[in-house]
Formats: sequence, C-alpha cells, structure tokens
Amino acid sequence: MGLYDRYLLPPLLSMAMSAKPITYQRKKVVPKAQGRVLEIGFGAGHNLPFYDSSKVSHLWALEPSREMRARADERVKASPLDIEFLDLPGEQIPLQDNEADTILITYTLCTIPDVMKALGEMRRVLKPGGQMIYCEHGEAPDADVKRWQERITPIWKAIGGGCHVGRPIPKLILDGGFKIEAMETMYLPSTPRFAGFNYWGTAVKA
Repeated sequence: MGLYDRYLLPPLLSMAMSAKPITYQRKKVVPKAQGRVLEIGFGAGHNLPFYDSSKVSHLWALEPSREMRARADERVKASPLDIEFLDLPGEQIPLQDNEADTILITYTLCTIPDVMKALGEMRRVLKPGGQMIYCEHGEAPDADVKRWQERITPIWKAIGGGCHVGRPIPKLILDGGFKIEAMETMYLPSTPRFAGFNYWGTAVKA
C-alpha cells in the first residue's frame, strides 16, 4: 500500500461518502436492515446512525482497510448496535452458509476487484428468504454520460480507491444469482453526472 492509499485516500473517501445526497440515500435504505446484518464495505461507518437498533440483533462490519476501520471508531463507540468487524475483502466473507438475515451494500460494488466472486459470497451467506439491500452508483442510461464514464474510469480508479463509475449494477446483481425485488434510479443532485447515477432497492436469492 502506497502513501496515497494509506494517508490521503481514507480522508478523501470519508469526505465524499458523507456528502448530503449520499447521506440522504443512506437514510432511505439502511433502516430496512434487520436481524443479523452483514454490511459489505463498512468504511468509516457512515451507515451506523441510520440503522434501526430495535430490528438489528448483530452487525458484521466487513471492511478490509485498517485506516477506514480506524476512522469508524467514534461512530462505532456511539452506536448501540452489537458490532463485529471482519477485516477481509468482499471476495472472502468469513461467515457460514445462510448465516445473515440481511446484506447491506452501499457504494461498494464499484470498488470490489472481483465483484462477481464477492456477489457469489454474499449469496452464499444470505439466508433463504433473507434480503440484500443495495444502494450503488453505476452505469448511466444516457449515451453521452456513459461515454464519459468509459473515458474517466481509468483515472477515477487510480484516485478513487479502485472505483468503476460505470458498472452495470442491475446486471451484476442478476448475474450474481439474485432476483431484484425493487429498484429505483435517479441522478443524485449536486453530484457529477458521470458518478451520480444511483440505483437502490432490494434483492433476494434467485
């Protein structure tokens, strides 16, 4: 890990992930989580204030970055949730089959190197009848914006922790063995259009 990834990227990501439009999206989806919850890409804990603690019995916070886990420390201490950190990437989820009632993934599918392997792991650990709750940015529906996404992705990946701004989120979820129950989309306000097309909703095992 270089100096940029260790010292500069974590505060930049934390600042970007606390932007008002993204925070508003979190408020929409996070309260739906219930039971034993696995959050993929916990980051600096920006979702923590929005969990309904009366519905969540345990939270596995999967976050491979030591620096991001450190940034989550104050939010974790202030949370009433029973939180257990998992310091492995999404491709290596250290849980048993069918162990999680809910999987929550927010603004993370864009950064996982082997995203299909990670989705396979999510499907493995999600209980039958359990729910994946997702909120992600990805491929835009407009051709001109999509072209910009394709052009900027190599640079964006280098400065944004591996973020692919144009990943086809619905296709990834379906190809990962899930059935989409609900999906809404929009361009987030006050956000660059190439990085601002948002998908959110729920999915179950196909």
